[in-house]
Amino acid sequence: MTRQTRDLVDTLVLAHRILVNEGVLDAFGHASVRDPDRPDVFWLGRALPPSRLGASDVLAFDLDSSPLEKTDTAIYSERFIHSEIYRARPDVHAVCHHHAPSLMPFCVGQLELSAVSQTGAFLGSKVTLWDSTDEFGPTRMLIDDPRQAASLARALDTQSLVLMRGHGTVVVGRSIEDMVFKAVYACRDADAYRAAAAFGAASPLSPAEIALCGEPGVPAIQRGWEHWTATLATHGDTIKSERVR
Repeated sequence: MTRQTRDLVDTLVLAHRILVNEGVLDAFGHASVRDPDRPDVFWLGRALPPSRLGASDVLAFDLDSSPLEKTDTAIYSERFIHSEIYRARPDVHAVCHHHAPSLMPFCVGQLELSAVSQTGAFLGSKVTLWDSTDEFGPTRMLIDDPRQAASLARALDTQSLVLMRGHGTVVVGRSIEDMVFKAVYACRDADAYRAAAAFGAASPLSPAEIALCGEPGVPAIQRGWEHWTATLATHGDTIKSERVR
């Protein structure tokens, strides 16, 4: 493992801490990062609660979701989500699957999620809801094979986030920090949308506003990252200072 990769793994561990602290991950969910030197390799933790993840728990996988080194440890059955998205999206360098309470109502109800604020503009005019039954009939609601994961990747298409009926969400980013920003602010936009809808109706951004806001920029991502790491520090967590790549 190169120094660059070690730093990236440390940042992935820190991202898990942030996502737990921000209510995106709980006992379940997982995030990964593409290897900077080998695009067909990604790093993902072994199967354990995200809050317990350490650098030594992070393993390298190929795009068939097979560990590069033999291991007897438990690995995520849903690791195929990561491999198939990396296979389909060369622009993606970080992936997170989670079941945040902020977004679950959009996975189980009839309300469609769309961007309602500047920090959520990356969500676009309508977030796709992927339904496994459309192709596979009743399932265990786990994406534990490459066929389902490939279908999910197709539904994600070029978006940053896709909803999964009755299951959860997948969010992707150009970097770990970008993915964390989108994971957190998708939840914030969903909360705002539901709160406004409770008073009658939400007012989504127009297509023109979405185009003008665009993807979150490095300064915004950096500000978020610095805030979240500072928040962890106030809770006594050991953190490592990282600049956005």
